[in-house]
Amino acid sequence: MIVVPTYNMILSPDAAIFFPLDQLRRNAGAGGVAVGEKVILIVAKENKGYSELTENDFYPIGVSGSITELNQQGYAVIRTQYRVNLEDVRIYPDHTMKLMTSRRAEDDDLDSAAGQEKLRALLREMHSFAEGLPWAQTAEFFINQVDSLGMAACIMSPLLSNSNEERYAILAEDSKARRAELIEKMLYEYIEVARITNEANSSQQQEYQQRYKEAAIKRQMEHLQKELDDMHPENVTDVQKFQQRIQDSGMNETARREAEKVLNRLRQEGKESVESGMLYDYLDFVTTLSWKKEKTERIDLAEARHILDEDHYGLKKVKDRIIQQIAVMNLKQRQSGSILLFVGAPGTGKTSIGKSIARALGRRYVRVSLGGVHDESDIRGHRRTYIGSMPGRIMDGIHKSGVSNPVMVLDEVDKLSASYNGSPASALLEVLDPEQNNTFTDHYMNVPYDLSDVLFICTANSLDTIPQPLLDRMEVIQFQGYTPLEKQRIAREHLIPKSMEAMGIAENRMTVTDEALETLISDYTMEAGVRGLRKRIDALCRSLAVKVASDPDAVIEVTPESVREELDTRPIRHDSILPEPQEGVVTGLAWTPVGGDILYIETMLMPGKGELIITGQLGDVMKESARIALSLVKSLFPHEAEVLNDHDLHIHVPEGAVPKDGPSAGVTLTTALSSLLTGRVVDPHIAMTGEVALRGAVTPIGGLPEKLMAAQRAGITKVFIPKENLYDLKDVAQEVRDKIEIVPVAHICELLDAVGVLKPMSIAV
Repeated sequence: MIVVPTYNMILSPDAAIFFPLDQLRRNAGAGGVAVGEKVILIVAKENKGYSELTENDFYPIGVSGSITELNQQGYAVIRTQYRVNLEDVRIYPDHTMKLMTSRRAEDDDLDSAAGQEKLRALLREMHSFAEGLPWAQTAEFFINQVDSLGMAACIMSPLLSNSNEERYAILAEDSKARRAELIEKMLYEYIEVARITNEANSSQQQEYQQRYKEAAIKRQMEHLQKELDDMHPENVTDVQKFQQRIQDSGMNETARREAEKVLNRLRQEGKESVESGMLYDYLDFVTTLSWKKEKTERIDLAEARHILDEDHYGLKKVKDRIIQQIAVMNLKQRQSGSILLFVGAPGTGKTSIGKSIARALGRRYVRVSLGGVHDESDIRGHRRTYIGSMPGRIMDGIHKSGVSNPVMVLDEVDKLSASYNGSPASALLEVLDPEQNNTFTDHYMNVPYDLSDVLFICTANSLDTIPQPLLDRMEVIQFQGYTPLEKQRIAREHLIPKSMEAMGIAENRMTVTDEALETLISDYTMEAGVRGLRKRIDALCRSLAVKVASDPDAVIEVTPESVREELDTRPIRHDSILPEPQEGVVTGLAWTPVGGDILYIETMLMPGKGELIITGQLGDVMKESARIALSLVKSLFPHEAEVLNDHDLHIHVPEGAVPKDGPSAGVTLTTALSSLLTGRVVDPHIAMTGEVALRGAVTPIGGLPEKLMAAQRAGITKVFIPKENLYDLKDVAQEVRDKIEIVPVAHICELLDAVGVLKPMSIAV
């Protein structure tokens, strides 16, 4: 007896099944295959390899039969006889199978005459269906072998899309009549679906033939149209227009080949093609793009500086760097130098100065906003295989400028973000690399374009979120915050005249006193730039425009009182120095995105178990600074620190709702703790900034100009800074340095001595 597993096959008693001879021999093992050999066909639940089958992988009903024929085509004919119950299935290590079976009873309720009539009707339907098939002759051969409904189902099994469970349900049906109905329904459904599919395919084929015929006629018409255009040049087709553009564009050889290839496709497809619109848009883009190198003109350095000074007040470092760039370009007669990255607080003029640079260079200006961009395709473009594809923002900006050497400002590069669509920052690596961007390839264009003549200027509020590989390709230029005096000059020379013009107020109808400007700057703005100041001036002019419009002869003078009267916003509260010194309270300095501010460090001892409590929503860096400061103070003041054994130490930085972090509060924390333990107070007019190491060294910090301006605004008279930050004082405005005594320190003991806190004699500086 040979046990043969099957899958996705309709088994039925009293049917002839054609089975591959090789598979039978594999299942028979050493016994071989011979005519008359008994066969048990069993149904697998899943489609597994023969060696992976287990005893639990089979349905409980199979069918018994015997081999009646071994033909020359490599098939064995198995004649099934009756259904069997599988009672015990065994699979041995050599993958041979043995099982115990018992004959399964069934209801013989099928009228033989009715069954034969059903079979004849089904065969007629199968013959009719097979006539239209490409493999009709083979199908007729198998149909002629059918002598029962079960055999018809077995032959049609490979064509049916029914599930394995549905096929097994026919074998599991105990009623012969019901089994015949299931087989008949399944086969008729397949024949109908197949017939409808064939009719649809035939109809589609006819439609294709009609399209091919139309395309051939259109090509003939286009040929005739070309002859007419040659005779009448005023009637030029799109193809001819693009041919002329390609010749005149000056594009490189790679771009020319790609454009000509697309043009040939447009010519072959015709205007009615589905792709014609995409092909037309591509050719229109690449042929109107500026491919020719612009001639480098010599630029008058004095005139360029005059333009920069005319548009912006201050920003000396930035202007000097631009003049250097222009001087190098004059000497080399071509674009050169690194990519500039302007970094600073909002409103400091990073973006607007790009337009002034373009005017000074006599070039076109393009601004590309990158804030919130999270798709690499926004930089490199979409491939033309996608519907609605378009070039990236870089090439789109070049196209809009109409030249190959614009000044392109990439705004907010620190606001880029990555997603599953790729990293835009990584795509910018090639754009901003002077060694690579002469062959920049946009996905939409699919050809290299030379960006080496473009002057790229990037802007950012912070360097923290810019990837290091991208940052390495740029030269960072810091935009420091404006001092109150600089803000007054900017307001007087730029903001007020522009706002009055925008509101329709004549120049002689309104004057703003210096005191009013000071009030606007000090009480209604808190920023490093002048964006908020511009808004306040606009609001003031809008309010006064009502009075000007009401009284044609009125001349309005803006005073501090009228500022407070006209503006509908409350004055901004700035932190100021404490009225009296307190033990354990020291003034520090902090950098913020809108400039700088003073920061109090408050400490307190209370009975407890020596725990350290830190509040004020401090980040991990400041928490580490607090622990370092505590350890350092314990080593500096071992006797006074004994009180910490039975007292809890609480360190607090006010305004707990504002997150605070950064490596610049170490000296302030150390001084505050020293003041608390020694009982010596620190003058509130003294502020300090710097990080401290465990060995006591004062290490450098960033944001010094902003911090010193905040100290000057708050009324601080002396500031201690790290000695290594002395070089940064050149970036601090002279008016700030004139009003504040700046003391550099290298060791924490120098600072503690200077502020009047006792220093142990055992510590050597």
